[in-house]
Amino acid sequence: MPDLLNLDLDLAPLAPVVAEEPDPVLFATVSGAHLYGFPSRDSDVDLRGVHLLPLESLIGLREPAETRGRMWDRDGVEMDLVTHDLRKFVRLMLRRNGYVLEQLLSPLVVHTTPAHAELRELVPGVLTRHHAHHYRGFAGTQWRLFARTGELKPLLYAFRALLTGIHLMRAGEVQAHLPTLLGEVPEAPAYLAGLIEAKAAAEHGAAEGLDAAALEADAEALHAVLDEAQAGSGLPTEPSGYDALHDLVVRTRTAG
Repeated sequence: MPDLLNLDLDLAPLAPVVAEEPDPVLFATVSGAHLYGFPSRDSDVDLRGVHLLPLESLIGLREPAETRGRMWDRDGVEMDLVTHDLRKFVRLMLRRNGYVLEQLLSPLVVHTTPAHAELRELVPGVLTRHHAHHYRGFAGTQWRLFARTGELKPLLYAFRALLTGIHLMRAGEVQAHLPTLLGEVPEAPAYLAGLIEAKAAAEHGAAEGLDAAALEADAEALHAVLDEAQAGSGLPTEPSGYDALHDLVVRTRTAG
């Protein structure tokens, strides 16, 4: 099966977009279907990252824009950029939020800094067995969307979330790339490789010719595997990296 991580995604034109942000950007990466390994030719490009508010924005009376977002169209493809201020992002890291960790660790890097590298190094200190709740909940949300729409995209999102959660509980590693997970999690249904290739044809294509009952049974089985992996995980119950992350936020903010 081809590696669909990039699917001819050109990262170079995205860098000037990041440079237009009003405050310094510490990192910007591509998330979503491109990161998960099943983009379509017409997939949206989801840029995610961290900006750094000036100190006066946080100690004055005005409420700062801790989260910023904008959307635009490039050659018929929808693009969007969402960034959090460093402090908010780090707080999300400490709240068993697998989504922000996937953004931080994404290999599709549009912009990086030493602070980005340091954040990545501190990820092991925030991983806990409670991250299973994030992936369990996200998979459930996507499954309900699949049940309502019949589209292939939420079906793959649901299976991807379950496999990421299982792998994290077992290996202590955040792996968001579904084609890679198929080789890492033995319980992954073999037919997912074919669904990934089918998804490449259309972003909102229907999941056709599939046995709904069999799909549901496989999803329920993976939920059980995730439960078992969480129960036996060697990950701690609480993050250990709070002090190191606090130090990083203070140093980065005061350095401007």
